Amino acid sequence: MTDFLGEYEVSIDVKGRFLLPSAFRKQLSEGMGEKFVISKGFDKCLTLYTMDVWGPIHSKISKLNDFIDAERNVKRAFLYGATVVEVDAAGRLLLPKSLAEHANITKDMIMTPAGNKMELWNKANLEAHMNAAGPMLSAYADIVGKTVGNIFDI
Repeated sequence: MTDFLGEYEVSIDVKGRFLLPSAFRKQLSEGMGEKFVISKGFDKCLTLYTMDVWGPIHSKISKLNDFIDAERNVKRAFLYGATVVEVDAAGRLLLPKSLAEHANITKDMIMTPAGNKMELWNKANLEAHMNAAGPMLSAYADIVGKTVGNIFDI
């Protein structure tokens, strides 16, 4: 399993395709870079998963109980629109129109790392989100530190 690094600006063509950056593809293990899942992410972005990361997540989500309102709604929200996409001969992925609309992605997109997956953002939305979250970063780090331990201690 790979944890990704790097931020990439990509353009969406008139058919809704984007070229996977070569620096991103170099981070993929052998056989990981032919199929992906794109789903709705949190905060009006999309999430790009490799199939090896998506499989266990999908398995866990699928086991949520449909008779419990919160679980059913999490399952529905997470799986709604999730789409398997394959890299074409030119190294491009097709961004499904409904997902692009959800994240307000039209022409320019930012791919940014989120551990073992990538987030796909409308550039203006990402900047606005990061600007809004910035002043809270110290408080967020404090909360995370209390629940999972200080992530900055090496």
